[in-house]
Amino acid sequence: MKKIEAIIRPERLTAVKDALSEVGFSGLNAVQVMGRGVQRGIVHRGRGGGTVVVDMLPKTKVELVVRDEDLEKAIDVIIEAARTGEVGDGKIFISDVREVIRVRTGERGVSAI
Repeated sequence: MKKIEAIIRPERLTAVKDALSEVGFSGLNAVQVMGRGVQRGIVHRGRGGGTVVVDMLPKTKVELVVRDEDLEKAIDVIIEAARTGEVGDGKIFISDVREVIRVRTGERGVSAI
C-alpha cells in the first residue's frame, strides 16, 4: 500500500476530491497548511512603492492510501485535477504504508483502506 500526500492550491481541492471520487477513491483527508517551495513566496507592492514579501502561502494537503496497483491511476487523477500550469501548483509525495487497521472492525491490510 502507498500513502499519497499531495500539496495543492486550496481552490483546486473540490476538483481533486471530485475527480478522485469519480474513479473510485472516496476516502481521503484534507488539511489547510502553510508552506513555500522553490518560488519562496510572493511579493506585494503597496501604493507607496514599498514591498511586502509573503513567504508562506496557503496550500491544502490531501492524503489518501491506495493499493500499490492503484498508485499511478490516483497520481494521474490528482495531477490532471490540480494542474493550472502556473508556478505553485504543488507537489506529490509517495511513501510506503506497512499496515492499515480499521478501528471500527479491526480489519487489517488492503480491506481496511
